[in-house]
Order: sequence, then C-alpha cells, then structure tokens
Amino acid sequence: MNNSAYNPFETAQKQFDQTADLLELKTVTRDLLRSPIREFNFIIPVRMDDGSKKIFRGFRIQHNDARGPAKGGIRFHPQETIDTIRAMAMWMTWKTAVADLPLGGGKGGVICDPHNLSLNEQEQICRGWVQQVVKNVGPYTDVPAPDVMTSAQHMLWMLDEYEKITGERRPGFITGKPVGMGGSLGRKEATGYGVMITVREALKELDINPENTRASFQGFGNVSQHAIELYQQMGGKAVCVSCWDQEEQKSYSYRKKDGFDLEQLRAITDSFGGIKKSKAADLGYEVLDSDAWLEQDVDILVPAALENQITGENADKIRSSVKIIAEAANGPTTPAADKFIKEKNIFMIPDLLANVGGVTCSYFEQVQSNMNYFWEKDEVLGKLDVKMTSAFIAVSDFALSNKLYMRDAANVIAVDRVAQACKDRGWV
Repeated sequence: MNNSAYNPFETAQKQFDQTADLLELKTVTRDLLRSPIREFNFIIPVRMDDGSKKIFRGFRIQHNDARGPAKGGIRFHPQETIDTIRAMAMWMTWKTAVADLPLGGGKGGVICDPHNLSLNEQEQICRGWVQQVVKNVGPYTDVPAPDVMTSAQHMLWMLDEYEKITGERRPGFITGKPVGMGGSLGRKEATGYGVMITVREALKELDINPENTRASFQGFGNVSQHAIELYQQMGGKAVCVSCWDQEEQKSYSYRKKDGFDLEQLRAITDSFGGIKKSKAADLGYEVLDSDAWLEQDVDILVPAALENQITGENADKIRSSVKIIAEAANGPTTPAADKFIKEKNIFMIPDLLANVGGVTCSYFEQVQSNMNYFWEKDEVLGKLDVKMTSAFIAVSDFALSNKLYMRDAANVIAVDRVAQACKDRGWV
C-alpha cells in the first residue's frame, strides 16, 4: 500500500454513501448496510519451528448475508488491518450481488508474512484460524476461499481442520481447494479470465479490435498471469508488468515494447508472482520503477495487485492513449483518481464487475462440492463466460440508459439488490 494513512473501509463507506444517495435509501437501510453484520477478531498461538511460541492476529468479517451465505477470501499479509478486511467484506457483498449470485459478502485475514514462515508454521496458522471461527462458518453460513498470499494448500489444511472438528465430510465449507480434493477445474483461471471477458465486452462496445491493442499490468500473481494469458489469446499485446521484489522490498516494472512472452516470464517467477530481476534483465526486459506500469503508452491498464494503487497523486501519469481500465484487484482506485478518470472519459470496468470471475467460479465449486458432482473444465469456463458477459451487459446497459459512470452503475445495481433482500426478509 502506498499510503499508510489510507483507510479502505472509509473509501468503501464513502462509495456506499454516494450510492445510497443515488438510490435515496432510508436511514435504517443505510445504517444496516454501512457496517458489517458480524465481526470476529481473534488471536492464533503458533509453536514456531525453533520451539518458541508466537501470536498471530486473525479476522473474519461477515458484512451481509441477506442474499445467501457469506462468501469471501482469506488474506495472509503483514500489513493486514481490520479496516481492510471490513472494506473487502463490504465490496464482496456488492460483488456477489452484481454477478447475481445467491451469496453475501465476507472476508478474512491473518497478519503474517508467508515469505518468512515455514510450511509447518503456515499450516498451524490455517488450522488455528478454523479453530477460532468454526462455529460461525460452514457450507451454508460462510464459505471462505483463497486470496492474497493464500493457496489451494492453505484451503485444504483449513478444510481438514473443519472436518476433524465437525466429524463430517463437508467439502462445500471452503473453495479454491486442489482439483481432485473437491476443487473445481477452471478455478485457477477464473478471476483472470473473468477480467479479460469484461475487457473483451468493453472493446466490443468501443468498437476496438483486441488485436490492435496493447496493455500494461500491475502484479504478476495468479490473476494477472491468467488475465495476460487470455488477453494474448484474444490477440492483444502485453508490454509491461510490475511485481514485488521480496529481496529488495520494493516493486519494479518490466517492459518489452514489442510484447513480452508470458511463458518466459513465468519461468523466472517465484510462487508469489515475483519476477527475478537479474534474469529478466538478461532476457532483454527493461527494468523500470514500480509506477512505470501506470505510465505506459497503452490502450488498457489492468491493476491486479492491492488496493489504493491509482490515486489522486499519480492518476495524471495515465497516458491519453488509455481507453480502458479493468480493476482486477479490489479497490485499486481511490475516489480522487476516479474523478480524474471520469473527466478523461476512460472506460472504467470497476472491481465489483471486473474481478467477479473468482467468486463466480467459487460459487460453482461450492455447488459442485455440495452436490458431490463435478463438471468438466470447458463446462465451468463456459458457465463463467455466460455469467460474466451477462453481468457486464447489465451494468453497461444501466450505465448508458442512466448516463452513469460504470462504477456508479455497478454499485447501484448491487446495493439495490441487497437492500431489497434485506427488506424482503423484514430486516428493514
């Protein structure tokens, strides 16, 4: 995060307030939706490999479950905060609503850095997290999933602990599991592919051929890698990507103006999406500063890292050539930057819509796990395309007919659906 003073929950609430004004929501509905319904804040004691004991702080936030079980990832990050998790849980409520999934919004996290933990220590954190919230999560109440620096292996440890405690096989408790252990084919590709399905639809609307476009990406984790994969299959040229350098504790951007080779970069990347700088330089990549990904002469920008990346301070670095911004990350753009992007008439595909592919496929996995019946990969990705395209068209049509910015249109559709569910249940 660029600014330690940045509070994502305040941003999420500010965005909600603007949407509530547009919808003219009653005060009681605003009060209900402006804060999480439930919050769990706990500690996880872990015996470290050197025999010492260490305390980790964990969270689970359920923002709203009027439309169905809470759904949302678990993040492992040294800078994790309760307000980050609150914001993510709220955004997840709107995200599942905009995709019209029968789910609510939740999010979890642990303040830790997996880079500095052994697999045994990470496993203990996973099992400890489940022990603390087991009474408040489950296949029909709250379904976690992987997120920043958590993986299929972390989800499997959590599932194993949940099943040990409950004494039942309940693969629908958690999603993002390994394929063959209750995971869904296509889950790994889903978020990144979903981002590019929305970009494809935006390009159609703008009457631009993907083969005539260039794109720059922030982040080289799972989401970004699969977004680049589908973008290149569409004929687009990816020219720049940034990522975190764990050794130097800073980010770099890597550029090849004539387009880079995805598999070549994957071959010199660690499991957290960090590209080996010296090897990239040897392969002819220009090694640039961290913000260089934002300043490229491209048609499409894809922020696919953390929140608070495009701000009022750096938005003016966006080139006039940029026609689309697709938010693969959660909350990468601040309200101040949004104002600039609106004025420049750049087509914004907001996070609520662009990165909903992950939770959509998580929903598919939840359904398959509860049925104990699994679909082929082509079927999963086909269903994903239908859902993403349908969500994009709904938001775009609403934005055009009401002359709204795409983010405002997505927010209005999502908040209205959740508010209606709360009203129908008699909560407000």
